[in-house]
Amino acid sequence: MAIDEATAALLAAYEEAGAPPLHEQTPQEGREAMAAMGALSPPGPEVATVYDERVPTADGDQFAVRVLVPAGDIRALVVYFHGGGWVIGNLDTHDSVVRVLANRLQAAVVNVDYRLAPEHRFPTAADDAWAALLWANERMTEIAGGPVPLVVMGDSAGGNLSAVVARRARDASGPRLASQVLIYPVTDADLNTPSYLDPENQLLLRRESMAWFWDHYAPSPADRLHPDASPLQAADLTGLAPAIVLTAEHDPLRDEGEAYAHKLALAGVPVVQRRFAGQMHAFFTMVGVLPASAEAIDYVADQLGHQLAAEGEAQPAG
Repeated sequence: MAIDEATAALLAAYEEAGAPPLHEQTPQEGREAMAAMGALSPPGPEVATVYDERVPTADGDQFAVRVLVPAGDIRALVVYFHGGGWVIGNLDTHDSVVRVLANRLQAAVVNVDYRLAPEHRFPTAADDAWAALLWANERMTEIAGGPVPLVVMGDSAGGNLSAVVARRARDASGPRLASQVLIYPVTDADLNTPSYLDPENQLLLRRESMAWFWDHYAPSPADRLHPDASPLQAADLTGLAPAIVLTAEHDPLRDEGEAYAHKLALAGVPVVQRRFAGQMHAFFTMVGVLPASAEAIDYVADQLGHQLAAEGEAQPAG
Protein backbone atom coordinates (compact mmCIF):
# COMPACT_ATOMS: atom_id res chain seq x y z
CA MET A 1 0.00 0.00 0.00
CA ALA A 2 1.03 3.62 -0.39
CA ILE A 3 2.52 5.58 2.50
CA ASP A 4 -0.14 6.85 4.87
CA GLU A 5 -1.42 10.43 4.84
CA ALA A 6 0.55 11.55 7.89
CA THR A 7 3.80 10.32 6.36
CA ALA A 8 3.02 11.93 3.01
CA ALA A 9 2.36 15.27 4.74
CA LEU A 10 5.60 15.06 6.70
CA LEU A 11 7.62 14.30 3.59
CA ALA A 12 5.96 17.17 1.72
CA ALA A 13 6.91 19.58 4.49
CA TYR A 14 10.46 18.23 4.54
CA GLU A 15 10.77 18.70 0.78
CA GLU A 16 9.32 22.21 0.97
CA ALA A 17 12.00 23.13 3.51
CA GLY A 18 14.55 22.53 0.78
CA ALA A 19 17.06 20.55 2.82
CA PRO A 20 19.62 18.66 0.73
CA PRO A 21 19.52 14.86 0.90
CA LEU A 22 21.62 13.32 3.65
CA HIS A 23 24.25 11.89 1.33
CA GLU A 24 25.06 15.44 0.17
CA GLN A 25 25.65 16.67 3.73
CA THR A 26 28.64 16.51 6.06
CA PRO A 27 28.29 14.39 9.20
CA GLN A 28 27.84 17.54 11.29
CA GLU A 29 25.12 18.82 8.97
CA GLY A 30 23.44 15.42 9.16
CA ARG A 31 23.54 15.54 12.95
CA GLU A 32 21.95 18.98 12.97
CA ALA A 33 19.26 17.81 10.54
CA MET A 34 18.43 14.80 12.71
CA ALA A 35 18.24 17.02 15.78
CA ALA A 36 15.77 19.26 13.95
CA MET A 37 13.73 16.24 12.92
CA GLY A 38 13.71 14.96 16.50
CA ALA A 39 12.48 18.34 17.70
CA LEU A 40 9.24 17.76 15.77
CA SER A 41 8.14 15.34 18.48
CA PRO A 42 6.67 16.92 21.60
CA PRO A 43 8.66 16.52 24.82
CA GLY A 44 8.35 13.03 26.22
CA PRO A 45 6.30 12.30 29.34
CA GLU A 46 7.68 12.70 32.83
CA VAL A 47 9.36 9.73 34.47
CA ALA A 48 10.19 9.34 38.14
CA THR A 49 13.97 9.53 37.79
CA VAL A 50 16.32 10.73 35.05
CA TYR A 51 20.09 11.05 35.30
CA ASP A 52 23.14 10.90 33.04
CA GLU A 53 26.27 8.83 33.66
CA ARG A 54 29.59 8.21 31.90
CA VAL A 55 30.71 4.75 30.87
CA PRO A 56 34.47 4.15 30.52
CA THR A 57 35.81 2.33 27.45
CA ALA A 58 38.68 -0.10 27.04
CA ASP A 59 40.64 2.47 25.02
CA GLY A 60 40.57 5.04 27.82
CA ASP A 61 37.72 7.14 26.45
CA GLN A 62 34.14 7.33 27.69
CA PHE A 63 30.59 7.89 26.48
CA ALA A 64 27.32 9.00 28.05
CA VAL A 65 24.20 7.08 29.00
CA ARG A 66 20.91 8.44 30.24
CA VAL A 67 18.99 6.39 32.80
CA LEU A 68 15.20 6.79 32.92
CA VAL A 69 13.14 5.04 35.59
CA PRO A 70 9.32 5.25 35.70
CA ALA A 71 7.27 5.29 38.88
CA GLY A 72 6.07 2.00 40.33
CA ASP A 73 7.42 -1.53 40.15
CA ILE A 74 9.96 -2.11 37.39
CA ARG A 75 9.25 -5.04 35.03
CA ALA A 76 12.50 -4.98 33.03
CA LEU A 77 15.75 -3.15 32.36
CA VAL A 78 16.01 -2.04 28.72
CA VAL A 79 19.31 -0.99 27.17
CA TYR A 80 18.36 1.20 24.20
CA PHE A 81 20.61 2.01 21.23
CA HIS A 82 19.51 4.94 19.06
CA GLY A 83 19.42 4.93 15.26
CA GLY A 84 21.24 7.22 12.87
CA GLY A 85 23.50 5.01 10.80
CA TRP A 86 26.25 5.04 13.48
CA VAL A 87 26.94 8.63 12.33
CA ILE A 88 24.09 10.83 13.61
CA GLY A 89 21.70 10.79 16.57
CA ASN A 90 22.25 11.22 20.31
CA LEU A 91 20.50 11.05 23.67
CA ASP A 92 18.30 14.04 22.91
CA THR A 93 17.11 12.93 19.45
CA HIS A 94 15.61 9.81 21.08
CA ASP A 95 14.65 11.23 24.45
CA SER A 96 10.92 11.44 23.67
CA VAL A 97 10.60 7.87 22.46
CA VAL A 98 12.59 6.33 25.32
CA ARG A 99 10.48 8.23 27.84
CA VAL A 100 7.34 6.82 26.23
CA LEU A 101 8.89 3.36 26.23
CA ALA A 102 9.88 3.59 29.89
CA ASN A 103 6.31 4.36 30.93
CA ARG A 104 4.59 2.07 28.44
CA LEU A 105 6.83 -0.92 29.19
CA GLN A 106 7.06 -0.13 32.91
CA ALA A 107 10.79 -0.56 32.45
CA ALA A 108 13.94 1.26 33.43
CA VAL A 109 15.69 2.37 30.25
CA VAL A 110 19.38 3.05 29.71
CA ASN A 111 19.65 5.24 26.59
CA VAL A 112 23.15 4.84 25.14
CA ASP A 113 25.11 7.66 23.49
CA TYR A 114 27.73 5.45 21.82
CA ARG A 115 30.56 7.15 19.97
CA LEU A 116 29.86 8.04 16.35
CA ALA A 117 31.60 7.65 13.01
CA PRO A 118 33.53 8.90 11.15
CA GLU A 119 35.41 10.10 14.23
CA HIS A 120 35.05 6.58 15.64
CA ARG A 121 34.69 3.93 12.94
CA PHE A 122 33.73 0.25 13.18
CA PRO A 123 33.89 -1.53 15.58
CA THR A 124 33.68 1.36 18.08
CA ALA A 125 29.88 1.56 18.17
CA ALA A 126 29.60 -2.21 18.65
CA ASP A 127 32.22 -2.18 21.40
CA ASP A 128 30.51 0.75 23.14
CA ALA A 129 27.16 -1.03 22.93
CA TRP A 130 28.68 -4.07 24.60
CA ALA A 131 30.30 -1.92 27.30
CA ALA A 132 26.93 -0.24 27.94
CA LEU A 133 25.17 -3.59 28.31
CA LEU A 134 27.74 -4.81 30.83
CA TRP A 135 27.56 -1.48 32.69
CA ALA A 136 23.76 -1.64 32.94
CA ASN A 137 23.76 -5.28 33.99
CA GLU A 138 26.27 -4.62 36.76
CA ARG A 139 24.06 -1.80 38.09
CA MET A 140 20.71 -3.56 37.70
CA THR A 141 19.79 -3.41 41.39
CA GLU A 142 20.84 0.24 41.63
CA ILE A 143 18.81 1.18 38.56
CA ALA A 144 15.79 -1.14 38.69
CA GLY A 145 15.59 -1.88 42.41
CA GLY A 146 16.44 -5.56 42.05
CA PRO A 147 16.86 -8.42 39.57
CA VAL A 148 14.62 -7.93 36.53
CA PRO A 149 14.72 -9.28 32.95
CA LEU A 150 17.36 -7.61 30.79
CA VAL A 151 16.37 -6.47 27.28
CA VAL A 152 18.28 -4.87 24.40
CA MET A 153 16.38 -2.66 21.98
CA GLY A 154 17.21 -0.27 19.18
CA ASP A 155 16.08 1.29 15.92
CA SER A 156 17.97 1.10 12.61
CA ALA A 157 21.69 1.20 13.45
CA GLY A 158 20.58 0.72 17.05
CA GLY A 159 18.78 -2.43 15.98
CA ASN A 160 22.06 -3.54 14.43
CA LEU A 161 23.87 -2.94 17.72
CA SER A 162 21.15 -4.79 19.64
CA ALA A 163 21.60 -7.83 17.40
CA VAL A 164 25.38 -7.64 17.79
CA VAL A 165 25.37 -7.52 21.59
CA ALA A 166 22.73 -10.27 21.76
CA ARG A 167 25.16 -12.55 19.94
CA ARG A 168 28.10 -11.37 22.07
CA ALA A 169 26.09 -12.12 25.22
CA ARG A 170 25.51 -15.67 24.00
CA ASP A 171 29.17 -16.16 23.15
CA ALA A 172 30.32 -14.73 26.49
CA SER A 173 27.77 -16.82 28.44
CA GLY A 174 26.10 -13.67 29.73
CA PRO A 175 24.61 -11.28 30.54
CA ARG A 176 21.44 -13.28 30.14
CA LEU A 177 18.96 -11.48 27.86
CA ALA A 178 15.20 -11.93 28.05
CA SER A 179 14.60 -10.33 24.64
CA GLN A 180 16.14 -8.44 21.74
CA VAL A 181 13.84 -5.88 20.12
CA LEU A 182 15.04 -4.99 16.63
CA ILE A 183 13.25 -2.04 15.04
CA TYR A 184 13.88 -1.92 11.26
CA PRO A 185 17.45 -3.04 11.96
CA VAL A 186 20.50 -2.80 9.73
CA THR A 187 21.58 -6.44 9.38
CA ASP A 188 23.64 -6.49 6.19
CA ALA A 189 25.72 -4.25 3.92
CA ASP A 190 24.05 -5.44 0.72
CA LEU A 191 22.57 -2.37 -0.97
CA ASN A 192 21.02 -4.33 -3.83
CA THR A 193 18.05 -6.07 -2.24
CA PRO A 194 14.62 -5.50 -3.79
CA SER A 195 13.63 -3.14 -0.97
CA TYR A 196 16.80 -1.09 -1.55
CA LEU A 197 16.16 -0.86 -5.29
CA ASP A 198 12.43 -0.07 -5.12
CA PRO A 199 11.88 3.60 -6.12
CA GLU A 200 8.87 3.81 -3.78
CA ASN A 201 11.18 3.24 -0.81
CA GLN A 202 13.47 6.22 -1.46
CA LEU A 203 11.89 8.47 1.15
CA LEU A 204 13.41 9.84 4.35
CA LEU A 205 16.05 7.12 4.13
CA ARG A 206 17.40 6.42 0.64
CA ARG A 207 19.79 3.89 -0.82
CA GLU A 208 22.32 6.71 -1.19
CA SER A 209 21.88 7.57 2.49
CA MET A 210 22.82 4.05 3.57
CA ALA A 211 25.85 4.08 1.25
CA TRP A 212 26.87 7.35 2.99
CA PHE A 213 26.44 5.77 6.42
CA TRP A 214 28.44 2.66 5.52
CA ASP A 215 31.21 4.76 3.97
CA HIS A 216 31.59 6.68 7.22
CA TYR A 217 31.21 3.73 9.61
CA ALA A 218 32.87 0.81 7.85
CA PRO A 219 34.61 1.90 4.64
CA SER A 220 36.52 -1.39 4.44
CA PRO A 221 34.62 -4.06 2.45
CA ALA A 222 36.11 -6.72 4.73
CA ASP A 223 34.77 -4.98 7.84
CA ARG A 224 31.29 -4.82 6.33
CA LEU A 225 31.21 -8.61 6.13
CA HIS A 226 32.06 -9.03 9.82
CA PRO A 227 29.05 -10.21 11.88
CA ASP A 228 29.60 -7.27 14.24
CA ALA A 229 28.80 -4.99 11.29
CA SER A 230 26.39 -7.25 9.38
CA PRO A 231 24.65 -9.64 11.82
CA LEU A 232 23.04 -11.48 8.89
CA GLN A 233 26.53 -12.77 8.05
CA ALA A 234 26.85 -14.63 11.37
CA ALA A 235 27.24 -18.35 10.79
CA ASP A 236 25.40 -19.45 13.93
CA LEU A 237 22.36 -17.77 15.49
CA THR A 238 21.33 -20.64 17.74
CA GLY A 239 20.78 -19.94 21.40
CA LEU A 240 20.10 -16.23 21.04
CA ALA A 241 17.54 -14.34 23.08
CA PRO A 242 13.93 -14.30 21.82
CA ALA A 243 13.43 -11.57 19.25
CA ILE A 244 10.80 -9.01 18.31
CA VAL A 245 11.48 -7.63 14.83
CA LEU A 246 9.65 -4.66 13.30
CA THR A 247 10.00 -3.61 9.67
CA ALA A 248 8.39 -0.88 7.57
CA GLU A 249 6.83 -1.50 4.17
CA HIS A 250 8.54 1.44 2.44
CA ASP A 251 12.01 1.08 3.91
CA PRO A 252 15.22 0.16 2.08
CA LEU A 253 16.11 -1.96 5.15
CA ARG A 254 12.88 -3.98 5.04
CA ASP A 255 14.25 -7.07 3.31
CA GLU A 256 17.36 -7.48 5.46
CA GLY A 257 15.35 -7.06 8.66
CA GLU A 258 12.91 -9.74 7.58
CA ALA A 259 15.74 -11.98 6.36
CA TYR A 260 17.34 -11.75 9.80
CA ALA A 261 14.06 -12.62 11.53
CA HIS A 262 13.75 -15.63 9.22
CA LYS A 263 17.32 -16.74 9.90
CA LEU A 264 16.73 -16.44 13.66
CA ALA A 265 13.61 -18.58 13.36
CA LEU A 266 15.48 -21.21 11.33
CA ALA A 267 18.06 -21.32 14.13
CA GLY A 268 15.33 -22.12 16.64
CA VAL A 269 15.15 -18.67 18.21
CA PRO A 270 11.61 -17.62 19.25
CA VAL A 271 10.73 -14.73 16.93
CA VAL A 272 7.74 -12.51 16.32
CA GLN A 273 7.98 -10.24 13.29
CA ARG A 274 5.63 -7.62 11.87
CA ARG A 275 5.81 -5.45 8.78
CA PHE A 276 4.03 -2.12 9.30
CA ALA A 277 2.10 -1.33 6.14
CA GLY A 278 2.26 2.17 4.69
CA GLN A 279 5.21 3.16 6.87
CA MET A 280 8.70 4.40 6.11
CA HIS A 281 12.00 4.10 7.90
CA ALA A 282 12.17 6.08 11.20
CA PHE A 283 8.41 6.03 11.84
CA PHE A 284 8.79 4.28 15.21
CA THR A 285 10.62 7.17 16.87
CA MET A 286 8.32 9.92 15.53
CA VAL A 287 6.23 10.08 18.68
CA GLY A 288 3.35 12.52 18.37
CA VAL A 289 4.15 13.09 14.68
CA LEU A 290 3.21 9.82 12.96
CA PRO A 291 0.25 7.89 14.45
CA ALA A 292 1.84 4.55 13.55
CA SER A 293 4.54 5.24 16.14
CA ALA A 294 2.05 4.70 18.96
CA GLU A 295 0.74 1.55 17.27
CA ALA A 296 4.26 0.15 16.97
CA ILE A 297 5.12 0.98 20.58
CA ASP A 298 1.94 -0.78 21.69
CA TYR A 299 2.95 -3.79 19.60
CA VAL A 300 6.38 -3.92 21.23
CA ALA A 301 4.83 -3.58 24.69
CA ASP A 302 2.35 -6.38 24.05
CA GLN A 303 4.88 -8.76 22.51
CA LEU A 304 7.51 -8.06 25.14
CA GLY A 305 4.90 -8.67 27.82
CA HIS A 306 4.21 -12.09 26.28
CA GLN A 307 7.91 -12.92 26.18
CA LEU A 308 8.49 -11.91 29.78
CA ALA A 309 5.44 -13.85 30.92
CA ALA A 310 6.57 -16.94 29.02
CA GLU A 311 9.92 -16.77 30.76
CA GLY A 312 8.21 -17.26 34.10
CA GLU A 313 9.93 -15.96 37.18
CA ALA A 314 12.69 -13.63 36.07
CA GLN A 315 16.23 -14.76 36.74
CA PRO A 316 19.02 -12.29 37.52
CA ALA A 317 21.04 -11.50 34.43
CA GLY A 318 24.69 -12.39 34.16
